[in-house]
Amino acid sequence: MSEKAKYTYNWPRPMVTVDIAVFHPFKGKLDILLIQRGKEPFKGSWALPGGFVEIDEELDDAASRELSEETGLRNIKLEQVQTFGAIGRDPRGRVISILYMAILKADIPQLCAGDDASAVRWFDNHRLPEKIAFDHRMVIEFAAGRFKEKKF
Repeated sequence: MSEKAKYTYNWPRPMVTVDIAVFHPFKGKLDILLIQRGKEPFKGSWALPGGFVEIDEELDDAASRELSEETGLRNIKLEQVQTFGAIGRDPRGRVISILYMAILKADIPQLCAGDDASAVRWFDNHRLPEKIAFDHRMVIEFAAGRFKEKKF
C-alpha cells in the first residue's frame, strides 16, 4: 500500500475557498470592492472577490491569486481574519471559506475584471447592490464591523 493510500479515507470532503474584503476609506465613507459574477451560481450577482483553493496551494497564495485574477489588484497586503462555514452557504456543496481583508488608503490602481468576474467596482458599504451572491452580505457586514472596531 502506498503511503498516500494509507491515509486516504472514504468520506465526503468539504471544499475550501477564500474571499477577500478590500476596503477604501473615501471622503468620509467606506467603499468595498465587489465583482459581478460571470458564471453560475449567482451569475450577474455581486460578490466578494475570491474562489477555490487549489489542492497544492497555500491559503495566502490563493487569496492573492484570486484577487489578482478577478480584479487586477496585485501586491496587496492581505490579512486572514475569519472563517465562514455555515451549511448551505454555497449551492455547489459544503464550502468553508477563509476571509481575508485589505485596506487601500492611497491611490487605487486600475481595476480589471477577469477570470469568472464580468465586472469589478467599488460600492459604498452602506449602499450595496440588491443582488449579493452566497452569504456575502453577512460576510461584508462582519468585515465592515471588524474594520470599524479597528481590530483589523
